[in-house]
Amino acid sequence: MKKFCCVVLALLPLTAFAYPIDVQKDLNGMKIDYETYDTDNDIGSIRVANYGDVDASCRAVFSNGPEAPRTRSIDVPAGKHKNATAKFTREIIKLRIKLTCTPK
Repeated sequence: MKKFCCVVLALLPLTAFAYPIDVQKDLNGMKIDYETYDTDNDIGSIRVANYGDVDASCRAVFSNGPEAPRTRSIDVPAGKHKNATAKFTREIIKLRIKLTCTPK
């Protein structure tokens, strides 16, 4: 019985599920980098980092299938980073993010 319990506990990390995230970017020549996170099964987030010398005004549009897209505006100062998060009412199967950044 102890061996069976050990096997079940060892297999628990295999049950974690991550959904794919596609990012379409329009950075207008700015030195912007991003990193996406699957925070929860109905929450997605993006971390936008500005490595340039000019402040950036970014807009992230989160899309999850048939639900209405969620738009988040982010002002990212030069040399800093900011996060944007979107929560949906349904479980995310595939998240699409359109990231558009312009100089301020």
